[in-house]
Amino acid sequence: MYYKELQHLISEALKEDIGSGDYSTLSCIPPNKKGKAVLKIKQDGILAGIEVAKEIFHQVEKDVVFNQYKNDGDAMRFGETAFEVEASMQTILSCERLVLNCMQRMSGIATLTNQYVQILKPYHTKVLDTRKTTPNFRLLEKEAVRIGGGTNHRFGLFDMIMLKDNHIDFCGGIEKAISRAYDYIQSNNLNLKIEVETRTLEDVKIVCKAGKGKVFRIMLDNFSPEKIVDALTIINKEFETEASGGINLETVESFAKTGVDYVSVGALIHHAVSLDLSLKAALNPD
Repeated sequence: MYYKELQHLISEALKEDIGSGDYSTLSCIPPNKKGKAVLKIKQDGILAGIEVAKEIFHQVEKDVVFNQYKNDGDAMRFGETAFEVEASMQTILSCERLVLNCMQRMSGIATLTNQYVQILKPYHTKVLDTRKTTPNFRLLEKEAVRIGGGTNHRFGLFDMIMLKDNHIDFCGGIEKAISRAYDYIQSNNLNLKIEVETRTLEDVKIVCKAGKGKVFRIMLDNFSPEKIVDALTIINKEFETEASGGINLETVESFAKTGVDYVSVGALIHHAVSLDLSLKAALNPD
């Protein structure tokens, strides 16, 4: 499924960039001229997007030679070479920006994610991403989180039921929302888990009572670490637990110390800064 969606993403991205033709390249580069380019690393971090780059080149030119020197998830250092590609010069030039856009963005996300992962290493707690992603680029942003050592939360609205504050308020309360969600799953024969967002300790108590056998995870939204400790006492390990809301690199360890199962961090993606990479022609001396 991932590979099929990746192919579609690449196809649409190439259409967006090339349109009716890469006229800069078509105007000055003969179609049968072969060339070589190298992906140069210009910033330390965690590398992500190598497999995506390979697929981009192969989608445009089936017989591309792709010599890979580093793998997704590897630590990268300034001055290293990630890969070498041999193909039609037209292919290299037309793919250059898409390859760099994907790899720079993905490497930035993987690098930031890995910073959280390193902080959480001594603890039980794992870091989750969120749906706060770039439209039509979620596939690769979540893949970058995984490459950086993080854990993917639900991909979209279709692969988990998450009853958040607005669902609960529109529905008329936590108990009614859980009941309706569970009945919907049963009547439609869906294999979906239910997570419920809570805003107070009283909410936690209600979910613990109404959600037995129905809910698998309780989200503790905007709870302080101290309140999370209180909530975990109430929950008593009967449900998975997730802390959410404003968690960052400076505060994540204080949440992990509570023993919560997961912390969800939207900043993994929307605060990540693209890393510096370049694709440069490798020219023969002649």
